[in-house]
Amino acid sequence: MRGPATGMLAGVLACLLAAPAAFAADHTLLVGARIHTMDPQQPQADAMVWNADGVLVDIGSAASLRGRHPQAEVVDADGAVVVPGLIDAHAHLMGLGLALLRADLVGARSKDEIVARLSEYARELPDGAWLMGNGWDQNLWPDTAFPTAADLDAAFPDRPVWLRRIDGHAGWANSAAMRAAEAGGTPLADASDPQGGRIVRESGAPTGVFIDEAMGLVEAAIPALSPEDYARALELALEAAVRNGLTGVHDMGVSREGLARYRQFADAGRLPLRVSAYADGEGAALDDLCSNGLYAHDGGRLQMRGVKLYIDGALGSRGAALLEDYSDDHGNTGLLVTEPDAFRATVAKAARCGVQVASHAIGDRGNRLVLDTYEAALPRAGDDPRWRVEHAQIVALGDIPRFSQMDVIASMQPTHATSDMPWAGARLGDERLAGAYAWRKLLDSGARLALGSDFPVEQVDPRLGLYAAATRQDLDGQPPGGWLADQKLTAAEALRGFTADAAYASFDEAHVGQLRNGLRADFLILEDDPLAMPVERLHTLRLRSTWVDGKPVYEAAAGDDAR
Repeated sequence: MRGPATGMLAGVLACLLAAPAAFAADHTLLVGARIHTMDPQQPQADAMVWNADGVLVDIGSAASLRGRHPQAEVVDADGAVVVPGLIDAHAHLMGLGLALLRADLVGARSKDEIVARLSEYARELPDGAWLMGNGWDQNLWPDTAFPTAADLDAAFPDRPVWLRRIDGHAGWANSAAMRAAEAGGTPLADASDPQGGRIVRESGAPTGVFIDEAMGLVEAAIPALSPEDYARALELALEAAVRNGLTGVHDMGVSREGLARYRQFADAGRLPLRVSAYADGEGAALDDLCSNGLYAHDGGRLQMRGVKLYIDGALGSRGAALLEDYSDDHGNTGLLVTEPDAFRATVAKAARCGVQVASHAIGDRGNRLVLDTYEAALPRAGDDPRWRVEHAQIVALGDIPRFSQMDVIASMQPTHATSDMPWAGARLGDERLAGAYAWRKLLDSGARLALGSDFPVEQVDPRLGLYAAATRQDLDGQPPGGWLADQKLTAAEALRGFTADAAYASFDEAHVGQLRNGLRADFLILEDDPLAMPVERLHTLRLRSTWVDGKPVYEAAAGDDAR
């Protein structure tokens, strides 16, 4: 739903979109809005001006700005609220695009529902094509044990089926897919577990579930996508991002080839938002950064100056590396997907090259290994390295102050807590929960929080992250008062995590994250005020339009639901 001012705004948007040349030499004045700038020096205003290059040049009261800029084109946002564009500090754009090209299994409540969704999706597939899906989660089913190939074989005896778990850290294959993998030269029945991975077995035989690095044994047999497939996937992901109010994404784990695809889109003016890409570990993309220097596209919407590393797996698949056994799986302490010596070598290499390090760490052992490695390497990383821990989900209480002490950024995803809360206690036990999803403890210790979603593991909509951060409840308002409620953030703190602090985490604070003179005009026009409405309604925040460089890249249509 849109408010009464939307029609006027739509007319201005249409002019801006249809005749950009008409505004080439002009300034644009947005008036009639309550603007939350996220600038501590001037937190609120009701008007702002940007130039033809999309740079803010004035912000303050509507009366004073009208007087100073009488020739400016006017955007009348009467009754609206403006905030800086939201930045997802940890996501996977291509992963989202590929998920949109595959069967959607998110939220399925049983294996029977999985098979039903797959059967419907398979009707459109050519004979012999692999059936691919994303988003299953056994924790939602009556039987929370891992599924098996046999659960798929009756419906799909001949078509290979490969389904990635919701967290991307496990895959589920049918027998046809495992036969295809073996035909490609991988004898699964006799294969040992790869470093950093596990083949789930029963009586020595693979059951059909492959965890972390073991997924590659099956995925090596999947036919390669065409360049057109990748381009369509990226296009769908970008459209979804701006439709949900994102003006920036930190894309974690981008290959040399992936960066080339982004560069093609940027060259063609097809990037509607800013992408801060992080190289995919010890590989060609990191080598390029070391050889050629940090990368920034001339258009200002694409950069790569960091590397994404992994130390452990995920909690949902019991792959997160813990200091002690899983409470619900004695004898299992999780997986180190990268050997500590190899991890230390790559971190040292990044330090020598001046490359920012962002490391996936979920378990308390994983987080400690990352922090120990950072502590040893940071003295060689320059004056302002801004190294990051991605997720920081379960941290030993004694390790929490180390984030602030080392100026390490905690890059966290609020909806992970509300997705995991039904079963996280069973995995961890009460004692370890004290350092789990501990946003408030980290923030109060002096650490900086950059917030994101990890889409497509979670939904792309950042409003769900704002809601989860401020309530620690699911969308039904459960549990009453919030889960581990003492770790809630305020709405303002959550908004800062998706704006100013997310920008800082990618060295972009001189360009985006706030609305002040000299920064880019990246902003949202909203029907509701996220800092005034009840936090229990933050997930219903209504978006009118998304702007990047002072141009609208998305406008809500009547009845549009971004989700």
